[in-house]
Amino acid sequence: MDQDSPLLRVNDLSLRFGGVRALSDVSFNVRAGELYSIIGPNGAGKTSMLNCISGRYHPQEGSIAYDGREITGLKPNARAELGIGRTFQNLALFGHMTVLDNIMVGRHHLLRNNFLTGMIYWGLGAQREEIAHRREVEDIIDFLEIQHVRNAVAGTLSYGLRKRVELARAIALKPKLVLLDEPMAGMNLEEKEDMARFIVDLNEEWGMTVIMIEHDMGVVMDISHRVMVLDFGKVIARGLPDEVAADAHVKAAYLGEGDDLPEDDLPGDDLPDDGGAPQARESVAG
Repeated sequence: MDQDSPLLRVNDLSLRFGGVRALSDVSFNVRAGELYSIIGPNGAGKTSMLNCISGRYHPQEGSIAYDGREITGLKPNARAELGIGRTFQNLALFGHMTVLDNIMVGRHHLLRNNFLTGMIYWGLGAQREEIAHRREVEDIIDFLEIQHVRNAVAGTLSYGLRKRVELARAIALKPKLVLLDEPMAGMNLEEKEDMARFIVDLNEEWGMTVIMIEHDMGVVMDISHRVMVLDFGKVIARGLPDEVAADAHVKAAYLGEGDDLPEDDLPGDDLPDDGGAPQARESVAG
């Protein structure tokens, strides 16, 4: 990928379900190494956007390019193999499996031995591969501070811990881009602070590009490099967090204020000549 090109580029994307337009002409880009947040009222189309990027939904119009490659028609498993991981708004763990096994599922596409070759070559290669993958999983468990539940059945854990396990499974994929759908929903203040810290560390220390949907505006404005706002499936603002927070269209969407402003060109998506290195964050708040 060219250094000045975005990791992800979405152009004029539209998604319809019958007569309902979930997304209308949505365009934006996400730079490598960026933490990009998508916000908006309930029903604005945020999860539909992530579903289009991950391949669960296929838009009727527009295109999606990832790492310089057109992926609009690819299936979800093909996108995962290219390095796109995600979590879900509603937990999608295997409740009867242990935490360790749930995370190992995220490594599935990286395994090179199948059932037959693993049975034949267990002593020659498959065993070493298994050990290597488990070592990677243990690093993730340490990073997310879930060592104490590594052998627990996922369905028996608290909601906050299950959210952490789902994040672990997503990053076990070793993605370049990870899509987080409301990673802090339903959490208390302490759990939110921990999750925000993990997400920032994933972005800054692990080098993962992050697209996040989140309703906690304090967290969004504190940890995001750039923010896009959707309302009724349309982009109403995008740019730096301070710019978006001060935007009159955003205040109208969230606070119900009168919105008689013209729809000017939206700022914040043009790539500068240097490739748009993300700005440093000052703090992480819950």
